[in-house]
Amino acid sequence: GDESMGIDTRERFDVIVVGGGPAGAAAAYRLAQAGVKVLLLERGQYSGAKNMMGGRIYTHSLEALIPDFRERAPLERQVMKERISIAENGHMTTVEYVQSEVPQNEESYVVLRSKFDKWLAQEAEKQGALLICNVQVTELLVHQSSVNAKPQVIGVRCDDDEVYADLVIVAEGANTLLLEQAGLCAASDPHALAVGVKETYKLAKSALEDRCGLMPDQGMAWLTLGDLTAGLMGGGFVYTNKDSVSVGLVVGLDKIGSVETTVEDMLLKFQAYPAVAQLLKGAQLKEHSAHLVPEGGYHSMPRLGGPGYVVVGDAARMCMNLGYTIRGMDLAIGSGMLAADAYLAAMGEGDSSKTASHYRHMVHHSWLGKDLELYRHFPSFLGGTDRIFQVYPQFVNDIMKDVFTINDAGATPIMGKLLHRVEQVGMKELMIDALKGVRAL
Repeated sequence: GDESMGIDTRERFDVIVVGGGPAGAAAAYRLAQAGVKVLLLERGQYSGAKNMMGGRIYTHSLEALIPDFRERAPLERQVMKERISIAENGHMTTVEYVQSEVPQNEESYVVLRSKFDKWLAQEAEKQGALLICNVQVTELLVHQSSVNAKPQVIGVRCDDDEVYADLVIVAEGANTLLLEQAGLCAASDPHALAVGVKETYKLAKSALEDRCGLMPDQGMAWLTLGDLTAGLMGGGFVYTNKDSVSVGLVVGLDKIGSVETTVEDMLLKFQAYPAVAQLLKGAQLKEHSAHLVPEGGYHSMPRLGGPGYVVVGDAARMCMNLGYTIRGMDLAIGSGMLAADAYLAAMGEGDSSKTASHYRHMVHHSWLGKDLELYRHFPSFLGGTDRIFQVYPQFVNDIMKDVFTINDAGATPIMGKLLHRVEQVGMKELMIDALKGVRAL
């Protein structure tokens, strides 16, 4: 009955937000700030309890939402060091870039999602949103006025309780069960999803900074491609928190059954690489978690809204994995803000039913839609070019080995060594993949 959710189910809201991650919390914050009666529902014991992915947030959209977030948000470290590695059979080639200062609108920070998501949802609550955790939305309530009419979302059901609103913002994350069940999006395509596993290791602040060569409070984001994902699309990541390190990997879901090795084994293999093992030496495992991540980008996006509803964040597949950087949280917050703005614009015209069309228009004309569209071909390039994960890691490390090997066999010209390695891979294949990659970017 009514007690289970702690609200009177006869009560009506202007907006119900399903999911208290960054997208949902940002939408609720902005709406509550404008005096809208908003209900924010989260299935975890608190926002972020179920969310472990990520680690890095580009803060330009957070700054637009909460200008003084630097003083208040639970940020771990500002990313000042970027590291990209190509790993193969114990060998590793690494490119590192260190920044001395970063303009404010280009900053990025490492965050722990359980802390950050909880904070953002509480900020929405402070603005006046009603936040209720530990509640599972079991379905979207859909009303169809006639056979030909588009189905209209009129509220949500949480087990026995029904709650109604003019607008439902679906921020349910990568696993789009509610949307699929209501027939508002197609079943998830495994090509568009990946599975992420992550472990967080406790490590003294000074040891962490020494091992990563970081100044106090500065952070590192380190991505690795190579043989650790058994030839499948994916890669490893390391993020530095204040006094812990997050280490994990992401693997495309579509071919995961075709390889002998498990994702857990892949993570062990990554952690056994000397550079990673050295970083984790003596560190204590604090938590281990797994999560679904959207990978398909622009082409996998569902319809962004319709009568009575809009879709934001991971549920809208707003995620960009470009190999050298991964973006999700800034897109989530941006989409939540646009959803709120779309509703406010529609209400300004006295007609909440215009929300979805406003939102779709705003997304496609904002930095968010433009960024997603710009990289729209990249997921299929990564997913369709097996050589990136099967051939090139060895190719790169072999070239490095050639360049740095000195022995008594007599020196040979570097160009000759290069061409020999290119022949092994195939000049034609190399040119085709390079061209495809440049086009995709």
